[in-house]
Order: sequence, then C-alpha cells, then structure tokens
Amino acid sequence: QVQLVESGGGLVQAGGSLRLSCAASGSTLSTYAMGWFRQAPGKEREFVAAISRSGAVTSYAGSVKGRFTISSGEVKNTVSLQMNSLSPEDTAVYYCAADRADYRSGSYYSTSRREYDYWGQGTQVTVSS
Repeated sequence: QVQLVESGGGLVQAGGSLRLSCAASGSTLSTYAMGWFRQAPGKEREFVAAISRSGAVTSYAGSVKGRFTISSGEVKNTVSLQMNSLSPEDTAVYYCAADRADYRSGSYYSTSRREYDYWGQGTQVTVSS
C-alpha cells in the first residue's frame, strides 16, 4: 500500500507557473504508473497527465498539452507536475494517484481514474485573471 501527499498548490496570476509534487511513502513508485487529476467546483474529476512506471511514457489531456509536464525520479519516490502558462480554467483541486502496475509492462499508463488504486488528499490551485 502506498500513501500519497501532494504539495505545491497555491494562488498564481494568469500566465504564471506552479510546480506540484507528490511524495509517496509505504512503497516504491517503481511498481506504479502515476497520474494527476483535477476537480473544479461542480465538475467531475478529470485526467490531467500520466506517466508510466518506467518514466519513459507520458500522456496529457488536450487542454494542458504543451503547458504541463509530468516527471518522476528527479527526487526519489516523487512525481511532479510542472504547470506553465496557467489560466483561470486551470483552477481546481489537483490530485495525485497511483495505479499498481508491477504486473504490466513498463510503458503502461492509464487516463481513467477507475484504474487508479491510491489517491492523495489533493492540493488547491487557484489562477486569478
């Protein structure tokens, strides 16, 4: 079992940047594909980005492609989400999630929240116009 804790959220002006981090404990992330999701008030939780357990394969929602970058391994047992050119539409609670994938190929990842086994508590990102 893995515990996930997000950090790095906050208030930023439109056009600014934030870097979210997700620290894992209780298990090594090398056996998990990781994802970031977000949920705005009154909306369903939606996929933002994912990275395979090998770290070699990434996927992004169309709304964030070219602006957000997911990465892993820079800090042990941590996954990060670099967010640039933020807009008010990016305002949401951002969640880190882990999908146990030790029985899958190293290039596996999922964009479906139903595939993820563990979730963090979320971190608020607010972008002012």
